[in-house]
Amino acid sequence: MKVALGQFAVRREWQENVKTCIDLMAQAQQAAADLLVLPEGVLARDIADPDIVLKSAQPLDGPFVTQLLAASRGSALTVVMCVHVPAGHERVFNLLIAMRNGEIIAQYRKLHLYDAFSVKESTNVSPGDAIPPLLEVAGLKVGLMTCYDVRFPELARRLVLDGAELLVLPSAWLRGPLKEAHWEVLVTARALENTCYVAAAGECGPRNIGNSMVVDPLGVAVARAAEGPALIFAEIDPLRIAYARSVLPVLENRRFETPQLS
Repeated sequence: MKVALGQFAVRREWQENVKTCIDLMAQAQQAAADLLVLPEGVLARDIADPDIVLKSAQPLDGPFVTQLLAASRGSALTVVMCVHVPAGHERVFNLLIAMRNGEIIAQYRKLHLYDAFSVKESTNVSPGDAIPPLLEVAGLKVGLMTCYDVRFPELARRLVLDGAELLVLPSAWLRGPLKEAHWEVLVTARALENTCYVAAAGECGPRNIGNSMVVDPLGVAVARAAEGPALIFAEIDPLRIAYARSVLPVLENRRFETPQLS
């Protein structure tokens, strides 16, 4: 499988962001990618307005997603991203969606909301209540996670035990002391401890670090971006997964049961 990570700074106006997403989709298709992972919260961003997620949220049949679905028609490219959708009662869901050939093929409401480092995502966002589904892309099984989820190893382990060979992680990782180090350690740890690939796409710009990366099952970063807009590619090799799991059989050696959602 060939995976692409699209990294950009999300703007306040959804019309600008949908153009950026469509452009990245076109570039990924031209490069014969099977999967494109975009950041979290791609519908709108304004660092001066913490309530932007409420003001900008659109339903899945709204103009933002509708235009992206139209752009994906006729293509085998699978595209993963996160958008905010209305949840009722002046709340939203942080929703990961996967689309292919004009259809939404998977959805996941973010389980772990970012109530940390003086930020409180739960002020406006309601958490999900279900383990995300697995996708099949180019013959490989893909598990879905969103940003802060990476700090909770139970979810990654559950997805891998369900069969995931690649974990995708759309993110908007905030800048701050040691935050870039946290990002690299956590993404690498989730790959290494589960002997799977992790493809983590981060938003860049004045608020977030960028630093999108693909880490292989033995903890090697095989592709990575810096702090600016970028489109990077990596090959997801089933033989590398098999090799890692033969020399490092942590999934066989574990002594704990499969994690369950509380």
